Parts: sequence; C-alpha cells; structure tokens
Amino acid sequence: MSEVDLTNFKKGPMVAVLLLGAFFSLLNETLLATALPSIMADFGITQNKVQWLTTAFLLTNGIMIPISAFLIERFTTRKLFLYAISVFALGTMVAAVSHSFPLLLAARIIQATGSGIMLPLMMTVLLTIFPIEKRGAAMGMAGIVISFAPAIGPTLSGWLLDSYSWRSLFYVVVPIALLTLIGAVFFVKNVTKLTYPKIDVLSILLSSFGFGGLLYGFSSAGEKGWDSAFVISCIIGGTIILTLFIIRQLRLKVPMLEFRVFNNSIFSISLIVTMIVLISLIGAETLLPLYMQITRGFTPLESGLMLLPGAIVMGIMSPITGILFDKVGAKVLAIPGLLIVSVTTYLFSNLTLDTSFTFLTIVYAIRMFGLSLIMMPMMTNGLNQLPQKWNSHGTAMANTMQQVSASIGTALLVTIVTIGSARYEPNTAALADLSQAEAQQYVTNQALISGYNLAFLAASALTVAGLILTLFLKENPSWQEQKAGETAARTEERPVQS
Repeated sequence: MSEVDLTNFKKGPMVAVLLLGAFFSLLNETLLATALPSIMADFGITQNKVQWLTTAFLLTNGIMIPISAFLIERFTTRKLFLYAISVFALGTMVAAVSHSFPLLLAARIIQATGSGIMLPLMMTVLLTIFPIEKRGAAMGMAGIVISFAPAIGPTLSGWLLDSYSWRSLFYVVVPIALLTLIGAVFFVKNVTKLTYPKIDVLSILLSSFGFGGLLYGFSSAGEKGWDSAFVISCIIGGTIILTLFIIRQLRLKVPMLEFRVFNNSIFSISLIVTMIVLISLIGAETLLPLYMQITRGFTPLESGLMLLPGAIVMGIMSPITGILFDKVGAKVLAIPGLLIVSVTTYLFSNLTLDTSFTFLTIVYAIRMFGLSLIMMPMMTNGLNQLPQKWNSHGTAMANTMQQVSASIGTALLVTIVTIGSARYEPNTAALADLSQAEAQQYVTNQALISGYNLAFLAASALTVAGLILTLFLKENPSWQEQKAGETAARTEERPVQS
C-alpha cells in the first residue's frame, strides 16, 4: 500500500463522511423502538417475533465488530468503508420496500453487516490521522455519534410515526446513506496500514458463535428469565466458545483480535469504567421510557421528548470534553463526571406516580452532562496507551466490550425490576377508597415503580464502583511527556537576561 502524507491531505471532509456513516448506522439500533407495534399489526406477528428486528441487528453488529480488526488490516480504508456504507444502504432500501416479515428481518441483518464495520473503522482512522495531543477533540466528535445517535432514535421515530408509516423510518435514511456513499467516493483516503493477515476461518467461527451466543443469551434473559434452560445454555456455551477463541488468539502469531491489549493496565481500567458508564446510560434509556409509558401513560413520542434535551446536552458537550481532555487528561474530567452520574442516578431511585415530566427531563439532562465528561475521554485515554499497530484491535475490543456490557447491563437491570416488583408489598390503607379494578391497577403500577427504583439504586452502586476505580487510574504518561515538552519549549524561547 502506498503511504499517505497524513499532514497534508484534507482531514475534515473525510472525517465528516465517516462520522455521518457511523451516525446513521448507530441511529438504526434504536430507530425501530417505537415502530414495533405498527410492524406487528402490519404483518400480523407476535411481540416475541417482532423483537427479532432489534435482536438480530444487535447480534449481527456484535459479530461483525470483533472481525473488523482483521478486515481493517486486510483491506484499504477506502474499499472497506465503501463496502460497509453500500451494504448498509442496500439493507435500508430493502427494509423500506419489504412486503413480508422475513424479508424485513433479512434487511436488518444486511444493514448490521455494514453497520458493524463503520464505527470501529471510523475510530481507527481518527486514531491514525490525528496525533496523540489532538485525539481528544477528534474522539469528542466521535462521541456525538456514539451518544447522540442512539438517544435521538426513539424521539425521531416517534415524531415520524405520528404522521407516517414505519417505512418512513427507512425512507428518511436511504438518501443520506447514498449521499454518504457519494462523499466516500470523493473524500475517503487510504490511511490505515495493511498487514494482510491470513484468514483464519476457525477464529471467525469461534468469534461469531462466542460473542453471538453470549449476547443473545443476555438479551433473552430479561424476557425468558435467568432460570431458562435456553438462556443458561446460550451464556455457558458462548462463554466456553469465547474462551477457546481467546486461547487461540493468544497462540496465533498474527491474531484476528489482539487480546494482549489488556496487558496495559490503563487501557483495562479505562475500558472497565467506560463499560460501567455505558450500562448506566443504556439502563436509563431503557427503564425511563418503560416507567413513563407503562405506569404513567405517556406516549412513545412524549417519552422520547423527555430524553431529547439530555441527548442534545451530550451532543454539545462531546466535542468540548474532547478539547478539555487534550488539555488536562481523563481523570480530572471523569471524577466529577462520575459524581454527577452517581447523584442523578440515585435521584431516579425515588420515582413515584407523581414524579413530574420536568423533573425527569432536567435530572436526565444533568446526568447526560456528567456522562459526557466520562465516556469519550476515558475511551480515548485507554486507546492512547496502545501502539499504532494495535489501533484497529483496540477500537474493535472497545466497541465489542461496549456491545457486551450494554447487553449484560440491560438484562441485569430488567431482572432487578422484576425482582423489585415481586417483593413489593402494597399499603392496604392507600387502597381503601379505590374500586377493585382501580386497586389492582394501583398495585401493579406501584410494584413496577418499586422495581424501577431498585434497578436505579443498583445502577447508582455501579457508578460509585466506577468512581472508586477511577481514583486508582494513574495519569496518562503521554500527558507528563507533553507537559515536559511544553515546559522545555517555553524555557528555550525565554530571552536570556543580561
């Protein structure tokens, strides 16, 4: 491969195209959330069956992301992104015109095949074309994609579904995907170094069944229960296969996915804290709409609007925190960020039937402000520790662990809601003046709220654990070197006094 002069070519247009592609690929993870009932009615299918539109997309994503490290080292940046955005656009077009559920499901899998490549590729490119002292700002832009896209999905879909059919969700994305494809033809350059690793079919199979089994097991636990033989089989089977995959990677001279990245303690701690934060983020985005719609009677659009200010705050703050990270490092931002998230998460553990829409919106927005101080700075801090030859492996590992943590976290929190609801004991005095039907509805709602509160209490404890872990995070050596270099430069520039 011919080397590219990374100092002279125009980075802006290329980064914009990559961000746009990754944004809409992530948007599709949550875009169908409020459209599932309409799709059920159109195709005459059950809730369990329609849920596969989300599950299959996430599973395919989870399978493709670990493989992305191999693909990035095997194919040029330009070819890989053109393939990914083309496949994503094809899947979106097929979804828009699907006349049957199996075809729509196949279209979602096609979408995810391209989507699973775009995010790790974008992050690898950012790490490659920006020097270490400017990566915070660059990854801050990536933070807009990672945080804002999934958060705005339910709001956008709720707004469109008020006036149009579920197909409009795909029709809106098609022209933007095609525009991104055209932009890629003109602006995406080959910047990643190719090592042409050999295709190891066994590694690909072990990765797919290992990560796929684990993700599907945890994704199914909330619905089927942890005592389900199917769930237990998926989790145990996935864990065993994943263990075999890891052992094989450690023995291969050129592994498909480099697990030795975990030898770096700063990378490992940063990734664990990022996973904790993501569980907290996904948990609120899952539980709050359920609380609002099931127990309070809000519409999907209203619950989406409640999340919107927080998503906007995250979108605005991501590039700002990226710039701050370049100046002060991750630890200075992460500690106050985790304090804010811990307090606001605890506030959500006291929900009632009278909690106001305003309270939910403001606390959620403040919470997202705290999350913006943690997510991308911590991830960038970890990735900065790795040598450039491991950029693709680091980003693939980070994105894979995010998928796994989101799946596990959601399953655990939903299970805690179930446990909390089952343990609720009604106050008989509060039921005295209610009819039998009203009393039954009251008890059901209060039991659910009790479950939501317990789940948010558990999430609070998790964020406190993340805060404690962050206290032990050593300052990134690169900041010490950078500060020393700046001090030396100022010393040399200082005029000599006679």
